[in-house]
Amino acid sequence: MRELDCGFLPLGDAPDGKLLGVITDRDIVIRGIAKGLDPISTTVDRIKSEKVLYCFQDDKLAEAAHSMHDKQVYRLIVLNNKHDKKLCGVISLGDITRHHEVALAAEAVEGIVAAA
Repeated sequence: MRELDCGFLPLGDAPDGKLLGVITDRDIVIRGIAKGLDPISTTVDRIKSEKVLYCFQDDKLAEAAHSMHDKQVYRLIVLNNKHDKKLCGVISLGDITRHHEVALAAEAVEGIVAAA
């Protein structure tokens, strides 16, 4: 995460390409360090988030933003299609904002912040 300057990584099974979960910087802090686990010896598997929230690469941007709003998350895994469900990326509210969809991102954030 430090090398990639990111706070979110998908976790997968390389031979099958199956998504096993995600790990976030928040997972590391809340499920690891705050519980006194040693960050050097604790495995990712022990603190990962198994619930994977996703969209598909051909979904409309508005659908992804609404899903973030409804599920109260800032990022979604992007899968290739409903049949294969292969990881092809991650989309964040920051990505939506950088693509000049500020109003759409703001609407999603309102739902996330209101629920917090």
